[in-house]
Amino acid sequence: MNRTSTREWLRRLVAFDTTSRHSNLAMIETIRDALAAHGIASELTYAPAGNKANLFATLPAQDGATQGGIVLSGHTDVVPVDGQDWRSDPFALTERDGRLYGRGTADMKGFIAASLALVPHFLSLERRKSLHLAFSYDEEVGCLGAPVMLEALRRRGVRAEGCVVGEPTGMRVVVAHKGMNLYRCRVHGKAAHSSLTPHGCNAVEYAARLICRIRDLADQLRSEGPYDEAFDVPFTTMGTNLIAGGIAVNTIPDSCEFSYEFRNLPGLSPDDIQDRIDACIQTELLPRMRQEYDAARVEIDALPVVVPSLETAEHEAITRLARALTGDNAISKVSYGTEAGQFQNAGIPAVICGPGHIEQAHRADEFIDIAQLDACEGFLRKLADSLVDRP
Repeated sequence: MNRTSTREWLRRLVAFDTTSRHSNLAMIETIRDALAAHGIASELTYAPAGNKANLFATLPAQDGATQGGIVLSGHTDVVPVDGQDWRSDPFALTERDGRLYGRGTADMKGFIAASLALVPHFLSLERRKSLHLAFSYDEEVGCLGAPVMLEALRRRGVRAEGCVVGEPTGMRVVVAHKGMNLYRCRVHGKAAHSSLTPHGCNAVEYAARLICRIRDLADQLRSEGPYDEAFDVPFTTMGTNLIAGGIAVNTIPDSCEFSYEFRNLPGLSPDDIQDRIDACIQTELLPRMRQEYDAARVEIDALPVVVPSLETAEHEAITRLARALTGDNAISKVSYGTEAGQFQNAGIPAVICGPGHIEQAHRADEFIDIAQLDACEGFLRKLADSLVDRP
């Protein structure tokens, strides 16, 4: 298939407003029907509310085998365009100066479009191994969809030898990313009139103490490591990004809620980091609070936005294959999260390699260079060709 077919698929995909707050079913069902026209069955796994779905489809090997093989993975949801100043309709593919503009062109409907456009080519090859397509929901809000799909595959006994997650990397091979862990903390004190400070327990102030301790831990990780210089930010980061508390300027607040996250290097246990925060609460914060109010408490909930880190070994077949096909032998690691770590945890080694650049994602006038789509097509053709027995 030529570039026009990929562009046509990209035009169709961009036209679906699959912002994470909306359903992706129209896009998923369009893909399902297109694959069915080629005789390919799809398995859909749904979000709990039933308004979103993952799609998993297998292109069997020449002998009909469906196990093993390689997964081509992409997410169908996109980030909002609210408040962004676009020069053209974000949900209508627009070409300017060798670039294709639209929400999701880089992140990551370009990869999905190229994968779908090449399905007829994939089917024409006498492949000794299967190819799988895995398209998920809600990656942008915490990689929530992929685990549902992977659990369904586990129950069915579906196995794959490797996975290529087509996030925008400029077609470089990325072998590692940090984990993302998000927590919500509620600090409960005692309300009182602000003129009677000793009668209350100020939840906002004690939340601030804990936030400062989290910042102290972040500073320690920055100054002491561990480090991995292959990352653009070579240490584990932590931060508090949301906070709410208090009802009036003359009332001691009895509650304060904030959310914090940390992005851990591969090999650094998220549980160990959280244990240090819990220890601070139990040994420092609560004893002081309960001197003022014996029923004071602190609650911490781990939110479902848990993105495991990725570190794919150089000896893995998928790493060696991706390097051979791209000619990229540099060790590239990124600080943002993807679904690749979830595939790895499910026993499917994964690398990240896709068209476009992360700097072009999530912004107004998101775009992908047409040359990047060409490079992606070339990579996918060679990947499929590598599964063919040669005389």
